[in-house]
Amino acid sequence: IFGGGFGGFGGFGGGGGPRRVKGSSLRIKVKLTLEDIANGVEKKVKVKRKMQASGVTYKTCNTCNGSGQVMRVQNTILGRMQTSSPCPTCQGSGQILDHKPQGADADGMITSEETVSIKIPAGVSDGIQLKVSGKGNDAPGANSIPGDLIVVIEEIEHEFLKREGENIHYDLYLNIADAALGGSKEVDTVNGKVRIKIEEGIQSGKILRLKGKGLPSLNGYGNGDFLIHINVWTPKKLSKEQKDFFEKMKEDENFIPHPQKGDKSFFEKVKEMFS
Repeated sequence: IFGGGFGGFGGFGGGGGPRRVKGSSLRIKVKLTLEDIANGVEKKVKVKRKMQASGVTYKTCNTCNGSGQVMRVQNTILGRMQTSSPCPTCQGSGQILDHKPQGADADGMITSEETVSIKIPAGVSDGIQLKVSGKGNDAPGANSIPGDLIVVIEEIEHEFLKREGENIHYDLYLNIADAALGGSKEVDTVNGKVRIKIEEGIQSGKILRLKGKGLPSLNGYGNGDFLIHINVWTPKKLSKEQKDFFEKMKEDENFIPHPQKGDKSFFEKVKEMFS
């Protein structure tokens, strides 16, 4: 499905006969959301492409007599050398324009708009190119073949979710009460809402991993993970009653930090996340 570069009129066949001329490729961008990427999507796009006009006809090239090749004889120190090259009149196709319908250009082509359906697989990423064969420009000649349509994927940045390969990161903010008491929270993923459990006394910086809830691999190697980063929100403004409460709690045993030996540092958490 991956497209390569572009060419004008590329040839096929080579050697000693007329070649099939291929039309030039076209290039478009298609914007996708993370939801589109997670599930795969079919997009319909309008493409302006050159097509052979209805009623156009071609005839055998008089220069090469339809062979597509012209022969040249050169005198060298080794004697007379005969070489062949594509005919400059018909560009190697062996045909030239015979009848040009009204409205067609000098090559018998018209520009027409066509709606093209593009099936985009799940797991693509920004900048990937997909090729839709035969939906580029036509080329002159009865035996020519159309070029390709190159589709460049442009990923729309999500408001809350951040992509890292097949993994997705999400910042979940908890107030002090929720962090202390625990409970549950509903989180939006690329495949719908999920409810997660918040343990009592959860700490800022903890990462909750939802296995397989990330994006699918384009190569079919399973799904990435959905990583929830816990951030305990500290209020910036407090009422008098709230200030009084926290003043009382400052020396309370439960409010004094007591990191456990098993509690991982920030750098250990980052290392574990990427291991």
